[in-house]
Amino acid sequence: MEKINIALVGYGNVGRGVEGALKLKLNADTELVAVLTRRPEQVRKELKDVPVFHIDEKTGDIQVDVAILCGGSKEDIPVQGPKFAERFNTVDSFDTHADIPSYYQKMDSIVKVYGHVHVISAGWDPGIFSLMRVLGDAFLPQNKQYTFWGKGVSQGHSDAARKVEGVLDARAYTIPIEQAVQRVRTGETPEFTKREMHKRLVYAVAEEGADIERIRMDIATMPNYYDEYNTEVLFISKEDMRENHSKLPHGGFVLTSGVTGEGNKQILEYRCQLESNPEFTANVLVACARAAFRLCKEGRKGAFTMLDIAPGYLSPHSAETLRKSFM
Repeated sequence: MEKINIALVGYGNVGRGVEGALKLKLNADTELVAVLTRRPEQVRKELKDVPVFHIDEKTGDIQVDVAILCGGSKEDIPVQGPKFAERFNTVDSFDTHADIPSYYQKMDSIVKVYGHVHVISAGWDPGIFSLMRVLGDAFLPQNKQYTFWGKGVSQGHSDAARKVEGVLDARAYTIPIEQAVQRVRTGETPEFTKREMHKRLVYAVAEEGADIERIRMDIATMPNYYDEYNTEVLFISKEDMRENHSKLPHGGFVLTSGVTGEGNKQILEYRCQLESNPEFTANVLVACARAAFRLCKEGRKGAFTMLDIAPGYLSPHSAETLRKSFM
């Protein structure tokens, strides 16, 4: 079996998830050969058997087939994507939906110069949910689509709440409005506002003596994050946060509601229910690293999304096994 040599760029929640995924029997065709991080000394204490480099170092004689970028979309991936795509085939989980077209164009132009493959925006949304939206639209041409997220922790919204003055820590949960979900499931196709589809619940740990009401107002009215939703802010202790909100669950639904023939209603629904968002995203990244390696072996180059990759490229199984066991 030909091994795919994987390097991690970043070793936080997603990076640890990728490390764990690479150890699974199903991913026996992969091997972790290097980790690049801003915290090499600290990471070396955790990883005894894998070479660890500073993120600005070269990996020397180590052969890297695919580098998985495990940083965040706001500050890490926009910088690390172009930087590492010059050296390796790469995969990232860039998830700022509105910026995906421009990011794709930028990465496509870079990797074609260097002859590499770069898979962008791999994960469950964007990623798997993107696929479900495309399939729903193709199979039900007369349709209306809805995406509901949650209940789960939004890391971007949590980060935004933590930046409010007087907040020590915060977890922001996205919660779908059940009545809205049920209306779509019964065949209605309403026009929803953001407020009618989701609500936000924020658990916050405040600094001692902080103005609680001012913090609550600053979070609830924050543009681009909370101002378009009904937002509840609850204040809890550090201990409560650590004991009850340390996991990062998430999930959601993609529903496509359409009509075929003489007015026959058809509804397609896909659901994710994730106890650990970072760990699940990590497993998707590993599958996309396999696809990037295979595309490169075929002489392909450029940027790809999960919409551009045939499912067989993601799987560790042979085409014969897929036809026999999964069709």
